[in-house]
Amino acid sequence: MSKYTHGFCALSTLAVALTIVGVTQQTATAAGLLVAEGGFGGILEIKEQDVRVTINHSIAVTQIDQVFVNKENRQVEALYTFPVPRGASVSNFSMWIGGKEMIGEVVERERARQIYDSYKRKRRDPGLLEQVDFKQFEMRVFPIAAGAEQRIRIEYYQELDVDHDWATYVYPLATNVGNQPIDTRVQGRFSLNLDIKSEVPIKTVRSESHADDFVVVTHDPAYAQAAMELTQGDLSRDIVLAVEMKRPRTGLDVVTSHPRGEDGYLMMTLTPGDDLSDTMEPMDYVFLLDISGSMARDEKLAISRKSVLAFVESLGPEDRFDCLAFNLAPTPLFKTLQAADSNHLNQAKEFFDQQRARGGTVLQPALSAAYSYRDDDRPLNVVLLSDGMTEPGEQAQLLNLIQSRPAGVRVFCIGVGNEVNRPLLEQMATQAGGLAAFVSTQDSFQRQAQLMRQKLVRPAIQNVSVQFDTDGIHDVEPMELGDLFYGTPLRLYGRFDKVGPVTVTLSGQVQGGPWKQTVDLELPRGDDGNSEIERMWAQKRVGRLLGQERAGKGSQRHAIVQLCEGYSIVSPYASM
Repeated sequence: MSKYTHGFCALSTLAVALTIVGVTQQTATAAGLLVAEGGFGGILEIKEQDVRVTINHSIAVTQIDQVFVNKENRQVEALYTFPVPRGASVSNFSMWIGGKEMIGEVVERERARQIYDSYKRKRRDPGLLEQVDFKQFEMRVFPIAAGAEQRIRIEYYQELDVDHDWATYVYPLATNVGNQPIDTRVQGRFSLNLDIKSEVPIKTVRSESHADDFVVVTHDPAYAQAAMELTQGDLSRDIVLAVEMKRPRTGLDVVTSHPRGEDGYLMMTLTPGDDLSDTMEPMDYVFLLDISGSMARDEKLAISRKSVLAFVESLGPEDRFDCLAFNLAPTPLFKTLQAADSNHLNQAKEFFDQQRARGGTVLQPALSAAYSYRDDDRPLNVVLLSDGMTEPGEQAQLLNLIQSRPAGVRVFCIGVGNEVNRPLLEQMATQAGGLAAFVSTQDSFQRQAQLMRQKLVRPAIQNVSVQFDTDGIHDVEPMELGDLFYGTPLRLYGRFDKVGPVTVTLSGQVQGGPWKQTVDLELPRGDDGNSEIERMWAQKRVGRLLGQERAGKGSQRHAIVQLCEGYSIVSPYASM
């Protein structure tokens, strides 16, 4: 049984199975819609919705508690759809039957499907969760009696994106149900409460999407709270909250968790500070704009146009650029690199406005075309704007193409919209010496474009490595840290089996010269105050193993299933 399972009832009472399988149909994607199947196929009324979020050292744990009412005069099987945010992992699922909470337990995928089917045949109360794509999950609930209420609870973990001291939390609510009109208003109360804790001092907490609805209280530099509550609130747009945490100089922060009787867990965050000075080296850019059919949904192409234009407008006077639109094949704007002046910027805007989303997605020809712009005298930055929804068979070939890129070329990936293949985009950017950023339907990329540009004109600490003066730290994730860019921290997770003082030595190169920093820390005995990092360590390990599979390095199924069952992680091979 998972160490994170609490009170899962015997199978004779309930089987709750959350399964990862592929589904191609488009369904509702607002956070928590329950859609009846058959009959009129209506969406069950949302009676109330409570969301509690704990952000501890940039790791967010979100618990969603919803009550639905079946207004139809028949018993229904319903499909509960909710969009887990980018990079998040479902950790707990429960539903109420006869007034009692029944909590799910992770089991292997095929076993979960068998449990659901057997209980449905017996007309008992199963729940089955299915992943539609890289962030949207569906849960089948059967049966729901006429006029009955159904309470559901979902919990997920995520590591927040941090950009230039700002950690961004997104609660996804944007709705997509094709052409079906729906009412996304909660009929009763909607509340969202956040507790925010941080080792790095908290400066500001604000919401760009719901500024008038939030109340924010900063109790001290290490603790803040934010809350909003609405009656008959509209659940049709994402809630975005940003937390500014300021570290003046490059440094290392360490958080630990040490359950008694087990090896401990640690999370180290290396944050670049203002001591990394600017460099005015001119650069070349090739922007790749995905115009495939999947970009037509959720205004992805419109967001991409605004995003790439904001990036182009942020370029310096000595920078050069070109733009390529692609679906099955790339179409260039200039065919050669041009100065980032007003004339070429206007031509770029017209080029973006002319693009329409259609066709399939093949990334390899666009990437290969971008490589051809490489000038031996200047670094080349390839900026890809896409949802990453390429064919699975192309992914291993893409990663091989990334590895074989010319010297001096870096690839930056910007995931657009609420449905993106984050694992692929992050893996591409990491292997290409770049970064990945993500823009939701409620984000403004204007500020993000300027911040990403700042990363490129501040020297990265290249080839960051970490060493410990003890052999008591093991199973470190990620195995390779890569580069540290200005404004974006590097996080490292690991286990430890020895307590007491430890010296950590970080090293790398800055502008061709050596860089080194030494930090002394204390690994405690018996500390369970930061349990979030335990699952995040396992999630990072699962992500690396899945990445090896995407790169064609063989099956990692057994190791993934063991981690998922032990740490209650829903994945393509494990179910709850």
